[in-house]
Parts: sequence; C-alpha cells; structure tokens
Amino acid sequence: MKALISDIHSNLEALQAVLKDIEKHKVDEIYCLGDIVGYGPNPRECVDLVMQCKMVLLGNHDQGAMFDPEGFNPPAERAIFWTRSQLEAPGDNRQAKEKRWEFLAERPRSFRENGMLYVHGSARNPLNEYVFPEDIYNQRKMERIFALVERYCFQGHTHVPGIFTENLQFHSPEEIDYTYRLDGRKTLCNVGSVGQPRDGDWRACYILIDGDTIQYRRVEYDIDSTVKKIYAVPDLENFLGDRLRDGR
Repeated sequence: MKALISDIHSNLEALQAVLKDIEKHKVDEIYCLGDIVGYGPNPRECVDLVMQCKMVLLGNHDQGAMFDPEGFNPPAERAIFWTRSQLEAPGDNRQAKEKRWEFLAERPRSFRENGMLYVHGSARNPLNEYVFPEDIYNQRKMERIFALVERYCFQGHTHVPGIFTENLQFHSPEEIDYTYRLDGRKTLCNVGSVGQPRDGDWRACYILIDGDTIQYRRVEYDIDSTVKKIYAVPDLENFLGDRLRDGR
C-alpha cells in the first residue's frame, strides 16, 4: 500500500498529523507530489520530515524558494522570500542546511512507475499547470492532458481533491464516499493538500492506494497552533492563517 501526500506548504502540524494517520495503515511507501514549502511557518521542519519519503517531486513553491519566484501573487512571493531566509538562516546547523538545499535541488518534476504518472501540476506541465474541477468543461485542455497519460496520473497543485475521468467527469471525495476503484480507463487523481486544503474542508487531505483502490483520508490537526505561528511572522500575511480555517 502507498500513501500519496502533496502541498504541505510548511504546515508542520498538518504533516505530523497525516504521518501519524499513515502509521495506522499498512503503508509500504510514501510519495510526495511537491510543494513542501511556501505559505506556512515551518519550512525546515517539513523538509526534514519529507526527506523520509521514498519519492518526492518538485513543486512550484519549492522551485520558487531556490530560484527567483515567477507567477506568484505578492503575498505568496513574500512568503517564498521569507521561506528562503529560513532555509538560509545563519544560525542553523550548516550540515542540515546544505542537506535541505541539496534535497530540494535534486527533486524531479515527474515520476513514472507501472503505468502510473506522478506530477505536481499536470501531465502537460508537471510543475505549473492547474487542473481544476471546472476544467471538465474545457474539452480541448483535458483531451491534451489525457493524451499524455498512459493510464493513471496522480497530481496536486490545486489543493482540490477528486477524480477526473476521460469522459470528462469530476468526482469529489464526498461524491464517491471517499473511495474510488481504478478500472483500467485513463484517470487523473488529485490527491488534495496536506497543509492547505481549498475544497471547503479544513482537515488535511491525502490518499492511500491499495492495488486498484484509492481511499481519501481527511485528518484533523492542531490548526490553531499553525495559525498563531503564521500571525507571529510579519512576512506571512494573516489571511494565510485565516483561510486554513475555511479550507480556502
């Protein structure tokens, strides 16, 4: 059994709660689909924990922390520069600091295994393209994305969990009772966000894959601690904490 996590965004409390939940299941491997950092108050601690995953992809915020961020709104850009300052903090252990930077720099943009494609954004643009539920009405976009998928593609980036089928339908976790069985037809699966869900549910989200079965998991965490830490950092705007409570 695999666990797939994504979009942690420096939310340590959410990540710790998810890892604790994963321990309750017979999980052999944990894959992370990127965006370990950005927005949240604990980038170093989250990078250290994610290093334990078997496979970790590069997310656009991870890339932004290493290079000049492009395409970010002003609050997200400020958060990225603050994140970089934390990863470069002079008082931090030099060996640990170098290890984090090397880890981020070595992350691939995509990973293929047994007919399954893993990306942060989309099969067409693994780093930056969003695939939203409403894109089922954009037939040209979806056909081009599905054409690049051998069978199944797992992705994050939008922070909105759910299943896309090739006949242009979208199923939220609630609509499928949090379980979906892969049947050989091309499928896109957004695994949701650990650290900043945007589907109206504040709880951390990730998936378990057992054979052909996908199970969505929602996990409560100490959200108040995360919000207070965000409030305490001038370079992290308060709304980055406020929206965690709303799941937006």
